[in-house]
Amino acid sequence: MVDFVKRHVWWLVPLLLFDVMFFSWLLSGRGQREDQPSIQLAPSAALPLPEEPARPPGLRFGYPTDQRDLLNTTSVEVYQPTASGRVESALYGSVRTASFGGRLLPSFHEGIDIASRDRDRRGRPLDPVYAVADGQVVYVNRVAGNSNYGIYAVLTHEDPVGDIYSLYSHLASVERSLQAGQSIQRGDVIGVMGNTASTGIPMVRAHLHFEIGMIKNMGFATWYRAQKKIPDHGTWHGHNLTGIDPLAVYADGSDEPVFSMLDYLKNVSPAFVLLFEAPQALDYFHRYPGLWVGERHQGNAQVIAVSEGGVPISGRTATEEEEALLGRAFSHVLMADETVLGRNGLRLVVQRQGTWELGRAGVRWLEILMY
Repeated sequence: MVDFVKRHVWWLVPLLLFDVMFFSWLLSGRGQREDQPSIQLAPSAALPLPEEPARPPGLRFGYPTDQRDLLNTTSVEVYQPTASGRVESALYGSVRTASFGGRLLPSFHEGIDIASRDRDRRGRPLDPVYAVADGQVVYVNRVAGNSNYGIYAVLTHEDPVGDIYSLYSHLASVERSLQAGQSIQRGDVIGVMGNTASTGIPMVRAHLHFEIGMIKNMGFATWYRAQKKIPDHGTWHGHNLTGIDPLAVYADGSDEPVFSMLDYLKNVSPAFVLLFEAPQALDYFHRYPGLWVGERHQGNAQVIAVSEGGVPISGRTATEEEEALLGRAFSHVLMADETVLGRNGLRLVVQRQGTWELGRAGVRWLEILMY
């Protein structure tokens, strides 16, 4: 026996130690059966879940020219007025008067006209024009006489709402390398300020017409060609672009403001609310789903709220009671706010015999949205 122990002690000792540890583990409760309640860790001992990446609050903007004093809306050194000489005429909104059918009526201006700060000896502007935000070049028109915009460029930018556009027009020239499809960074030079337009702008009133806004319908080019209209600027014709007041972007006066179109539109007061027959959701709300309210559209009619500048700011399916209001009509104005409409230079809705309805411009506007 003594000899056996001497020969096998090398493995008996570890075995005895293992037995002691195993039975201690069982008695401590760690060897409990799976059907017994498990020990719960205190919340403070749990590993934290990874946080979802924060959604960008909006786009970081720069300025379209070296003029940074855009909130000074009474200065002729900042804004270029029309022949009227009124600085207000260079701002956004129903700030102008034009002849329509032999009558002088309010006219809507969808952007701002920024004055030149630097001219050569002949009075020609030397001001460079810059991309206001990172994005993509989608259109460049180099033919001065085939658009009221003259030589112009359109960029798109990824906002929380979806793709928005910025437009730079009446340019003297655009950069030779600027081509549709290329990426562009905030601050990149687009061209030089000028006075180009199909209608003619005197050199003394040369300026940059600048817009920021929403794209009505990506099928616009097909609609436009069906009308057999010329010239053809494809999707990036002015009729398919509807602007907000660009000064909303620069409202805080900072050098590089952060702006979200989605947040902005959710706080815009509607100028009118329109009910219309539409069994299918509009392309507009497919691209800007954050502006749609409620479940996806499944009815025969829709209701959209519209800004003073013609931007659809929200949409939803019409209720059965609202659908009944249509009767045999295609559309019905549910509400119009004269305070927001102001001088109503767009005339998308007009008042006839005390009742608001779509005007001629409004019929075309809705046709583009619905195509």
